[in-house]
Amino acid sequence: MNPEQEEKPKSIVTFLSSPLLRNIIFTIGTIVLFIAGVIVYGVILNLREIPLSEAMAQKGFRTLSDVNILVDRKTYTLSIYEDTVLIKSYRASFGRNLSDKKKLNKDGATPVGTYKICNIRNDETYYKFLKLNYPNLDDAADALRKSLISQKQFNQLKFEFYYEECVSDNTVLGGNIGIHGIGRLNSVFKNLPFVYNWTDGSIALSNESLDEILTVIKTGTQVVIK
Repeated sequence: MNPEQEEKPKSIVTFLSSPLLRNIIFTIGTIVLFIAGVIVYGVILNLREIPLSEAMAQKGFRTLSDVNILVDRKTYTLSIYEDTVLIKSYRASFGRNLSDKKKLNKDGATPVGTYKICNIRNDETYYKFLKLNYPNLDDAADALRKSLISQKQFNQLKFEFYYEECVSDNTVLGGNIGIHGIGRLNSVFKNLPFVYNWTDGSIALSNESLDEILTVIKTGTQVVIK
C-alpha cells in the first residue's frame, strides 16, 4: 500500500477526533437550539393571542361600525379601534428606513399622517394588499413648500387625491404604500418574538392578522400613522 494512502485515512481519523471538530459541532448545535428556542417562544406568544371576535366580545361589541386604525411606529403595533375604544393590537413591521419619510420615492421609510384605505386586493407577493392614499394633500403641500415638487405636480396630486380612488403609484414622493401580509415566508416571520423591519415603507402583518382585520375594515377606513 502506498504510504500516502495510509497517511490520508489517518489524517481524517485524527480530524474527526480532534477538539476542533467537537467545537464546531458544539457551536452549530448551540445555534440550532437557539433558533429553535426563539421560534418555539414565538409560537407560544402567538397561541396566547386572542382572536378579534373574542376581543370584541370582551369590550362589549358584537359588530363594529365605526372602525379606524392607529399605527404606532414606536411600539411596532397596528391597533383596531371602534370610534375611540381600543379593540385589539397587532404586531407590525415597517420600512427598513426607520427615520421619518423624506417624501421621496423609494426612500424605504413608512410615512406619518392620516390616510384611508383606497383599494383592497389579493397580492402574489404579500398575500393581500390594503393600499393607502399616500401621498395625501399634507404630504404634497409639505413637498411643495420644500421645492421637492413643482406647482404642476402638486396640482396633479391634488386632482388625484380628490377625484381618484387612489393616488398614482409612481409619484415623485413615492407611492404604493399600504398594509400587507408577509406572503410565502409567513410561517417563519410570524413566529419571530421580535420585530424585523423589512418592507419598502408599507406596514406588514402576518397573513392571519390581515385576514382578521379584513373582517371589520373596508375601503374608506381611516388609518392614522404616527
